[in-house]
Amino acid sequence: MKKIISMAIALIMAVNVNAQEGYEDTKHEVSIAFGIEANSQWIDDFETGFTVLSGYRCENEKYMEPISAEYFYHINKWLGIGSIFVYGKHKQELYDISSSKHISYDDRVAKRSYNYYTLLPTVKFNFVRKKNFGLYSKAGLGVTYRTESMDYDDGSEDYSEKALLFNWQLSLIGVEAGSPYMRAFAELGFGEQGIVCAGLRYKF
Repeated sequence: MKKIISMAIALIMAVNVNAQEGYEDTKHEVSIAFGIEANSQWIDDFETGFTVLSGYRCENEKYMEPISAEYFYHINKWLGIGSIFVYGKHKQELYDISSSKHISYDDRVAKRSYNYYTLLPTVKFNFVRKKNFGLYSKAGLGVTYRTESMDYDDGSEDYSEKALLFNWQLSLIGVEAGSPYMRAFAELGFGEQGIVCAGLRYKF
């Protein structure tokens, strides 16, 4: 009986030590995040300006805010390296506003959609890395694969285009809190993940 009690106490102590020190042993982390106002949305807004100048009005615009997944490997307590994948989408309808038509009787010309697939190799700097709380910044540079398609209503041949664009993410400050292994987090910065993004993170 004494041996069983001793073994039980030793097991409880080992689990307790692991719970206290396990966070220091975590080298990997995976995250999923949702953001607002991605770089790709600014690009679309810029191109919409040229669309209006060419005689079309953009209506019924729908943005899918950026969804991202991350992986980081921590070399030490203050530095992590990894990558971020971000997906975003934008749809709009084009209406003719040429001088030959009254603006009240515009006809829809086409439906246009954009898809953005972004990969960003990234470094993460941990300023505070505690058992239940952390402060950090991160910076990533990479490319976006953009697809654009135009579906014309008059039966004209549909248009499509693909391009690679330079892109980035700079999160000036990030805050995470929770258990040693599961955290909620929020970040403020700018880039393809958005000016604000938040999500869940798992460390192991």
